Amino acid sequence: MEAILLLCDYAEAVNGKLYIMGGGWTMCPPGPRFMAVAIRINVPWDETNTKHTLNVFLQDAEGNAISLGEPPQPVEKNGDFEVGRPPGIAAGTEMDFTAVLGFINLPLEPDTGYRWQLEIDGEPTVHASFRTLPNQP
Repeated sequence: MEAILLLCDYAEAVNGKLYIMGGGWTMCPPGPRFMAVAIRINVPWDETNTKHTLNVFLQDAEGNAISLGEPPQPVEKNGDFEVGRPPGIAAGTEMDFTAVLGFINLPLEPDTGYRWQLEIDGEPTVHASFRTLPNQP
């Protein structure tokens, strides 16, 4: 499956559409941050009507899963999704699945690289990297 991740200040997924505010950034201030990860997955015809697992987790710039907070906890969200075939759709049509995952008060360090990793059915699919700005004097 192909997927797109977009980092946003705020986003919603409504009726298969993504509504995004402040989307597409790669730099942000450090410190407690709110952010949303907007997801669009292209589901091939032969993988519709099948339950799939989805896992999104925060990594350091080298791709190692990280934990934040006190006590440190993994920063991740996971769940299942299944895309059905609407009546009358042509055989072979690729379907899509959209979702938004919100993360509140992430204590991000200054001048540090991070990335969100998406796994579908346990397989790394795509990631979105970002960096925090240095502290200002």
